[in-house]
Amino acid sequence: MVAAPDSIHPNDYAEIARRPLQAERCALVVIDIQQKLLPPIFQKEQLVRNAQLLIRAAGILKMPVLVSTQYAKGLGETVPEVAALLPGTDAIDKTFFSCFASDIFCSAIHQLPRDRNILLLCGMESHICVTQTALGALREGYVVHVASDAVSSRTEWNWKIGLERMRAAGAVISSTEMMIYELMRSSSSAAFKELLLHLRG
Repeated sequence: MVAAPDSIHPNDYAEIARRPLQAERCALVVIDIQQKLLPPIFQKEQLVRNAQLLIRAAGILKMPVLVSTQYAKGLGETVPEVAALLPGTDAIDKTFFSCFASDIFCSAIHQLPRDRNILLLCGMESHICVTQTALGALREGYVVHVASDAVSSRTEWNWKIGLERMRAAGAVISSTEMMIYELMRSSSSAAFKELLLHLRG
């Protein structure tokens, strides 16, 4: 269980949602954006582009990034356009749908500093691996923000129902730009200026 010094009751959703994101408290989790899983995904181009933006922002802001794959032997590795932004980061392969059911993932995330208690989630599928990972993170005491336009499923219905389930459980449903602008804080910051070219692309 992760407990921040200023932790609040997990049921106080409005208070959690009111708190601004702080880069020094966050880690990004990129879930199962894989070669054989991606082709049938609803709005897949948007998912990949926004995952790339979040990864770039994490790099600029020195936020840890954890990457998972679901049975890579059968479903392929992380797609090249995402993996290329994460040199030196090995995907944690799993067979469980929730990252938190993987001992290797749990070991990796527990090695992060204790004040890194906010997880930003992107990836797929919204209603399966992303939802189950979000629920696992919430049970572990993390604050969870989900980039709604950087997650998806094979059908629009399952994408939306996954978001609804996560919000009902206490995850903050956000968007890629909402997260990034909140993390950057100011248009005058060097970090924002570095990322602006990609935001306008």
